[in-house]
Amino acid sequence: QVQLVESGGGLVQAGGSLRLSCAASGTILSINSMGWYRQAPGKQRELVADVISGGSTNYADSVKGRFTISRDNAKNAVHLQMNSLKPEDTAVYYCNALIRSPSAWRALNYWGQGTQVTVSS
Repeated sequence: QVQLVESGGGLVQAGGSLRLSCAASGTILSINSMGWYRQAPGKQRELVADVISGGSTNYADSVKGRFTISRDNAKNAVHLQMNSLKPEDTAVYYCNALIRSPSAWRALNYWGQGTQVTVSS
């Protein structure tokens, strides 16, 4: 079974930095894309950033210039470096990946369990 395991959340003051990591495990044929979403209380889950297999990246306007996503293909991992954090970045952050495995005929969407990021003012 494919699993995504996240790490790196926590509490930080405004202006600080955090680094989130996510690693995919299991029998994996290929990973089409990996990324991060977040969900704040009372709000819908939204895309923060993602990176496709070719290396192209996509960022939400609210995090451009502050967050950097990177992918380690050898380790089936993705990282999110978050700098200049703001209180409005407070949310549960979820790793997401589109993965092909032998158990399915097409790539499936997988989610991590979520990691809390809290930015105090």
